[in-house]
Amino acid sequence: MATVDTSFLNAFYPEESLEILNVIQEKDKILIRMKSVTSYCTCPKCGQTTNNYHGTYMRKVQDLPILGKNVQLEITAHEYNCMNKECNATSISETFDGFLNAYSRMTERCADFVCTLALETSCEGCARICNTLGIKTSGDTVIRLLLKRYELLPNPETGDVIGVDDFAYKKRNTYGTIIVNEKTHEPITILDGRDGETLREWLKNNKQVKVITRDRASAYAKVIAEELPDAMQVADRFHLHQNLLEAIKKALNKEIPATINIPHADEEVCKKNRS
Repeated sequence: MATVDTSFLNAFYPEESLEILNVIQEKDKILIRMKSVTSYCTCPKCGQTTNNYHGTYMRKVQDLPILGKNVQLEITAHEYNCMNKECNATSISETFDGFLNAYSRMTERCADFVCTLALETSCEGCARICNTLGIKTSGDTVIRLLLKRYELLPNPETGDVIGVDDFAYKKRNTYGTIIVNEKTHEPITILDGRDGETLREWLKNNKQVKVITRDRASAYAKVIAEELPDAMQVADRFHLHQNLLEAIKKALNKEIPATINIPHADEEVCKKNRS
């Protein structure tokens, strides 16, 4: 175990909020002890700023690895009392927005790395790579982190032109319905099943839709016609191609026999020799 000079690390942490006390380097881990230097906090419930100091608490979180070693932060953070009498918050645990948020077990930059890696690979694959690099996590933790990030995203704009299609969670077993904003090409929502009933409930709350592109499924067509009779239904490009191919096949089947006998070259030679 060795104590490391901390002066070069200050630039990598928010100096206005945190002060590095010491750094301890072990065989496979680096422990960085820090303390908060803030004097006020904003209440997450009422939004009022308070400087009424209540006490301290210890936070242990994970940061990006250094040279393949797991980095653990031990932060002595502050608690404050909310000064708003109408607010029901008793004590406020400070957060460090942009670096470390409430209840997080890893820094935001570490979480950004994990989420980016998971989107490019898979949750289990991401967990295996992270553990190799020095970030301790699991596939379930990665899933929870992605879901948490998703819930914080702003609601997508629905618009009046949408696309509807089905997809398989597991082929021939579980299916869902995806709705996409055709102007921005961004997904709006994912519904359970593909029988049209969940789409019906969604359309009841989105009467502003004027144009819907869809596949050839009769369930979607029926529900759209019943809930939005004035909306224009458009077959998407892929299914237009399918319709065209089927029409060509039917026309060819009528004009061309099912089987065509093509004489072999050897047979023609034999006929010539006989003659």
